[in-house]
Formats: sequence, structure tokens, C-alpha cells
Amino acid sequence: MLTGDIRNQVDTIWNSFWTGGISNPLEVIEQITYLLFLRRLDDLHTVEELKATRLHRPMERRVFPEGADARGKPYDEMRWSRFKNTEARAMFETISEHVFPWLRSLGGNGSTYSRHMKDARFTIPTPQLLAKVVDLIDKVPMEDRDTKGDVYEYMLAKIASAGQNGQFRTPRHIIRLMVEMTKPQPNDIICDPACGTGGFLVAAGEYLRTHYPEILRDDKPRKHFHENLFHGFDFDNTMLRIGSMNMLLHGVENPAINYRDSLAQDHAGETEKYTLVLANPPFAGSLDYESAAKDLLQVVKTKKTELLFLALFLRLLKPGGRAAVIVPEGVLFGSSKAHKELRQILVEQHKLDAIIKLPSGVFRPYAGVSTAILIFTKTNSGGTDHVWFYDVEVDGWSLDDKRNPLLPDAKLGPDPIDALTEEEHGKNNLPDVLRRWQKRDAEHSRPRTAQSFCVSKAEITAHDYDLSINRYKEVVHEEIEHVPPKQIIFELRVIENEIQEGLAELERIVG
Repeated sequence: MLTGDIRNQVDTIWNSFWTGGISNPLEVIEQITYLLFLRRLDDLHTVEELKATRLHRPMERRVFPEGADARGKPYDEMRWSRFKNTEARAMFETISEHVFPWLRSLGGNGSTYSRHMKDARFTIPTPQLLAKVVDLIDKVPMEDRDTKGDVYEYMLAKIASAGQNGQFRTPRHIIRLMVEMTKPQPNDIICDPACGTGGFLVAAGEYLRTHYPEILRDDKPRKHFHENLFHGFDFDNTMLRIGSMNMLLHGVENPAINYRDSLAQDHAGETEKYTLVLANPPFAGSLDYESAAKDLLQVVKTKKTELLFLALFLRLLKPGGRAAVIVPEGVLFGSSKAHKELRQILVEQHKLDAIIKLPSGVFRPYAGVSTAILIFTKTNSGGTDHVWFYDVEVDGWSLDDKRNPLLPDAKLGPDPIDALTEEEHGKNNLPDVLRRWQKRDAEHSRPRTAQSFCVSKAEITAHDYDLSINRYKEVVHEEIEHVPPKQIIFELRVIENEIQEGLAELERIVG
């Protein structure tokens, strides 16, 4: 948990960027990301120095080269531990004139982070602001994975409150619900084809650290965790930098976060490569047939991006692989040929496990679209027996543009610290979603009037593969007491007489 002091410092720096002329929140995060990366590089160099000193031999791997750059600046003076102690103007010159040109040349070492720094731009406008930011970052305990990860997450949360940029951030409690429902395993290969800031990958990593701490003790599983377990694609270089740094600050050393236009590129090298897909891709509308990847059009011929992404998920997954993805609600009941074909594919050729309808305010203030979580397993041989439905009415936060928490922190999210009462369930349905999902074999007997229930494949087929919960949910109609008309007329006359008597009494008092 972040202390109030660190939060206040982040808020101060954020406001300083805005008053300093940088109003784009993504640019603010990007500049802070570069500085975090520089501090990380210095930490790595220090580790190598200590190892060389302890073993009485030369350094095996130097992060900062010996000698000086083309302008005569010693590389050693470009280290965080050196420039942070210099006067603001000298620091500004060192970073802008020497550090950033060197940073852009790092791509040759092959790491995820260096690849995304090749077009790094330094845009902090003043030495004074730079000094403030460096001072803040220097106070973050980088050896504490939770704290440095929380600081970055807190900054990313500010993107969500900045209007149109919020589409890059899925609410973290919804991500955690999807991760808890799919239960990532140590041998999984996880992919988010529209990874943005890396929220799904970070949450999966934290889940594995919590439930399988042994994976970081032995060489083989640790190597898999750091280098092969997490894969993310995006076609925005800023997002790639931010997502990569988010993973680094949460303790993943070299995830595969790569540039890729997921809907426009051929997936020959990615087909059936992953065992778990977690995603909330942007559903921008439609693509031209010429722009869409041909292998996706072979699954379903459509220009709709929401359907092409579902085709992509099926293409990426290995047989037996599973997915939890967010889709606009129209995917569940759309009447076009492509909509029906794709739903039929999920139900007949694979195993459709669950539909979790989300309230329309989940993505406010930047989108009011109705969405649902789709959970399925790729089998290529069918397997759908029943589909489990849950109607989430509230997720723990108000469903207006303010999105204020309705409960204390300890009672928010899908796995709260404190158990919820029946009244509190009315403010946060997510723990109930998780509890019922884990015992879904007992859900077959639930009535259709409940928040969750199962629907047979036969019934779904009979309804032309309609997957909207409203198609199957039954509404309880409260019985209204019948009052005879004569009695209603009598009661109205009594009320009228009482009003007239009250007016007469009021007139007498005033007069």
C-alpha cells in the first residue's frame, strides 16, 4: 500500500507537469518511465560492480560503458547515482544532451525495455521540474516490488481519469476477477493481444507469485516466468514502453512485449502458441477487408473488429487453451451472419464456459458501453454442455462518471480481505461471482430468476445461438394487491376532504 506522503508527492509532480506545459497524461507517464528505466539501469550496473568486487575479477557485463560519449561526457556520469546529486541545470544538460542520445542507442542489447527506448524523447521542459521528478523517484524503494509497482499503478490510474486516454486502462478489480476465474498456472504461456499498459499480464504475474511462490526458486520455472510466460502486443509505441516498464516494476525481467497490429498482420508464427488469453481489446468499429489479416477472415468473414478479435483469440490459443475476454454486448445477440457464425463456432466447435454481464457504468467516465466477460476453452471438438450466466449489477464502485467506492478498501474487489454481508453484496457482486463460479457444478438447479444460472446447449441452439442473458433470465413479477374501484374512489374522497379541512384551518390562522 502507498503511504499518503508518496501519493501526495506523485500528485505534486503530476500537477507540476501540467503547469509546466505537458498536459497529455501519456506523455507525463512516458517521461517518468524513462527516468525509472535509468534508475533501474544504474541498479543493475551496481549489482555487477559488487559482484566483480566480491569475486576479485573484472565486470562481466557493463551497463554503462567505459570511456565517454561523442561529446566527451564520461558514461559513468550518466548514471542515476551520479547525476541525481548535481545542480538542477547541470542535471538537465546531462540528461537531455548525453543520457537520452545514449539511451536511444541501447536497442542492440536485445532486452524488451531497450527495444522500446530506441525512439525515446526527453520533453521535461525545465530543470526545476526535472529535479522534482528525480527527487520523487529516488525516494521510491526500488528493492520493494510492491511499493514501486503501486507507485506506477497509481500514476496509471491518473490516465483513467484523464478522459479519452482512459481506454488504455481496464478497471483493476475487473482484471483481477478475470484472472481469479482462469487461475493462471506456472507452465502457462499467457497472451494479451492488445496489452496497453500491461494490466492483465501484471495481474497474472501477481497471482502466480501469490499462489505458486516456488516458481521463482528453481532455475527452469524462474526462467520461464521471466522470459516466456508473458506476451503482449500493441501498435502504440508509447503503450509498449509503459506496459514494459509496468512489468519490470512488478518484477518480470524480460517479458515479450512487442509491436504488432493484431488484426492486420498474419499470425503464422503465433498460431496455437498460447495457453491463456486475457484481453480487453479496443473495439473501434470496422476494418476494410484489405486491412484485416487473411487468416482471421478465414475464421469469420467480417469487418467488425469485435468479431475479428474473437477470431484472433481462437487462432492464438493451443487446443485446451482458455480465454477470458471482454466483448461489447452486441457480440452476444447481434443478428448479422458473421455474429451468428462466430457464436455457433464457440458453442459447437469449442467449449463456451461462461458469460458474465457487466453493468454499463464499469468503464465510465470515458465509455458507457454495455459489455460482458466471455470465458471459453478452445477444443476444436466441441464440449459445450451448459453455459453459466451471471448478471453483475454492481462492482463495488458507483456507476456514474465519478466511480466512487461504495465500500471500504478491505471489502472491494473479487477477493476482499473482509467477508461481505448480504447488504454489502448489494454494493459489490464480484466476490459472489467468484464464489459461484468455483462451485458452478451446483448452479444447474438455480432458477432463472437468480443472479446466476445455467442454460443448456440445446436451448441456446434453439434460440439461434443468442447469448444475451436477457434472453434466458426470468423476471419476478410482484403481485399487486387488487383494490376495488369503489374503495379507491372512497379513499380519494377522504383524502380530498382532509385537504380541504387543512386549507380552511390554514386560512383561518392566517386571516
